[in-house]
Amino acid sequence: MEVIGTIAELRRATGDARARGRSLGFVPTMGAFHDGHRSLIQRSRADTDSTIVSVYVNPLQFSDDDDLARYPRTRERDLGDAERLGVALVFAPGDHEMYPDGDPVVTVDPGSLGERLEGAFRPGHFRGVSTVVAKLFNAVGPSRAYFGEKDAQQVAVIRRMVRDLSIPVELATCPTVREPDGIAMSSRNALLAPEDRDAAGCLFLALTEAAERARAGERDAAVLVAVMAREIGGTPRARLDYAAVVDDETFEDVRTIAGPVRALVAARFGNVRLIDNLVLPT
Repeated sequence: MEVIGTIAELRRATGDARARGRSLGFVPTMGAFHDGHRSLIQRSRADTDSTIVSVYVNPLQFSDDDDLARYPRTRERDLGDAERLGVALVFAPGDHEMYPDGDPVVTVDPGSLGERLEGAFRPGHFRGVSTVVAKLFNAVGPSRAYFGEKDAQQVAVIRRMVRDLSIPVELATCPTVREPDGIAMSSRNALLAPEDRDAAGCLFLALTEAAERARAGERDAAVLVAVMAREIGGTPRARLDYAAVVDDETFEDVRTIAGPVRALVAARFGNVRLIDNLVLPT
């Protein structure tokens, strides 16, 4: 496995691979690998000839310096995991390589899709995500990129960016990987205090209750939102940010379930903020 730190090296390596007729899979990450990341790498390995993984904690998508400082960084463990999983190349740049002049003057505007839900609670987050992903896609070149459904709104933003900006990357989404109690795997889970980790199961429980109501015939989205908010709000250590039922493509709120929709929740447990989502039965 090759580990490189510059965009120029990455372009040379991917260009050489394509010249040899190899298909490329790309898994962009911020490191601190868990089974969700590993499942994306395994899917890429199954689908493509060579898998590239990026490991970079992108400061542009953090509005809170303390949150950025707390984000888990486990570089050596991640590199070991990547090698064991058969990754061909890891791109692990520093901030100066990604943003040589500091914060970029030109960034990618995620539009209205990036202004609601996560975008409303984390102003500038999706601009930072879109900008770094666009840079990574530009450096890797034509490939298939793998993302997990846990970050569903992020995937929707990136999918729209790829389509609107004609970026030659195919997106592949993979199911959320969960702990035995249902909590979605996240690098932030490691930051939870034990009592907060126990409480965090309320997110998946709320989503499951909404899905059960929908499966039983409930079509009023407001009823499902209330079910989720009540479950999370009734958990003593949870502070609800939002519960929503949205169109699965536009992420606009829906009033009645009539097509593909997704339930989303976000809450804080101590100083750790978690998100989760589930496609609802229709």
